[in-house]
Amino acid sequence: MESRPSKEPEIELFVKAGLDGENIGNCPFCQRLFMVLWLKGVKFNVTTVDMTRKPEELKDLAPGTNPPFLLFNRELKTDFIKIEEFLEQTLGPPTYPHLSPKYKESFDVGSDIFAKFSAYIKNPRKEANSNLEKALLREFQRLDQYLNNPLPEEIDQDSVEDIAVSKRKFLDGDHLTLADCNLLPKLHIIKIAAKKYRDFEIPADMTGVWRYLNNAYACDEFSHTCPADEEIIHTYASVARKMT
Repeated sequence: MESRPSKEPEIELFVKAGLDGENIGNCPFCQRLFMVLWLKGVKFNVTTVDMTRKPEELKDLAPGTNPPFLLFNRELKTDFIKIEEFLEQTLGPPTYPHLSPKYKESFDVGSDIFAKFSAYIKNPRKEANSNLEKALLREFQRLDQYLNNPLPEEIDQDSVEDIAVSKRKFLDGDHLTLADCNLLPKLHIIKIAAKKYRDFEIPADMTGVWRYLNNAYACDEFSHTCPADEEIIHTYASVARKMT
């Protein structure tokens, strides 16, 4: 079995700073990459960037670039999707785990949920609120159904009994994947902002979604990379339009 290389890559992740200019700010793409690096098990540093007074050295390092961005062995990487692809290709087995999901639908199932949430929270017209909320709920129902449907490996072909409801922890199985790193930061924002500004809560009968969220919050890779609730509330204070 191959051992871990003696010289690990030098990695620094730059993320958006919060209200105090130091802690982690509200940025689902920053959290996504933070989670990916943590799950890879590689050593890395995180630097928060105060967007109100971007330090001079960062202006020189990544001119015109907003976080997240990455220094990998002192080489600048920008665009979070390209960074994620680069990390998945560069940090692979046997030294680091692959994080790509096995099933394409694990990535696709939550792809519209954040857009529906954005339309819902930004809407100022009371008469449109109900339909926008229903559209958001439909996406949650789609997610709930996917999480409750057993994956192929959960179904024992030789067993007489059928598994009616999946017992898996996450989108693609019992391990966090890139699909979770993409969706979970967005679900966290929706959970906090929609409750605060629209008194919307994910229905309790969506057992698949709640099983998923509860398992995720029990993982340091997710819970310890989440911004504080007040960061999300502050971000959406100017976005969540008062309905008239």
